[in-house]
Amino acid sequence: MTKLSVNINKIATIRNARGGNVPDVVKVAIDCEKFGAEGITVHPRPDERHIRFKDVYDLKAKVRTEFNIEGYPAQKFVDLITTIRPTQVTLVPDKPDAITSDSGWDTIEYQSFLSDLVDTFRAVGVRTSIFVGTDLKVIEHAAKAGADRIELYTEPYASEYAKNKETAVAPFVEAAKVAKKLGLGINAGHDLSLENLNYLYSNISFLDEVSIGHALISDALYMGLEKTIQAYKNCLKNIEI
Repeated sequence: MTKLSVNINKIATIRNARGGNVPDVVKVAIDCEKFGAEGITVHPRPDERHIRFKDVYDLKAKVRTEFNIEGYPAQKFVDLITTIRPTQVTLVPDKPDAITSDSGWDTIEYQSFLSDLVDTFRAVGVRTSIFVGTDLKVIEHAAKAGADRIELYTEPYASEYAKNKETAVAPFVEAAKVAKKLGLGINAGHDLSLENLNYLYSNISFLDEVSIGHALISDALYMGLEKTIQAYKNCLKNIEI
């Protein structure tokens, strides 16, 4: 079964725009779980423009499903992970001022750096996922770094989906097959939506997890959070959407 992890960064963005604690990110996380999400994802950035480091501590005490923390492994982030000890850490190569993640790691150039991080997180019982594109050599080196999983950066798939979905998904299918042969778990995320998720799943049904935030929270404005989560979960089934 492919798990749905809801990224709640956008909830924090709305809260921060006004100050105070409305909407309450912890309550939203609890509700996401109640409505069927199998995981909660957050991505604290250095400027705390959405999820704050305090939020991560607050969420740790309440999240009962898989807790996935994404981020660039600066020392403050590494310290956060080794203290919080979430289910999973997803390492992304974001610059501090990045609006959103826009590329995967060059695991060849950063092999030693990533390997040391994997060892650090494994020592405290945290599963490590490395954010990557579809370059097969990069995936091979993610395995060599000792990663438990990769997360496929799916923005290129989402961008090309409307033009030619078969062409769009092809490199991701090949990348996933190689990762599976290497013994890596496979996650996916970025710009996945109700439009394109089921087709990705139908071609890579052995995905372990998808992490979705922007599109899901946007859909919830119209459909409500519970119906939206159920709609995304339906995309992760072998049914015609």
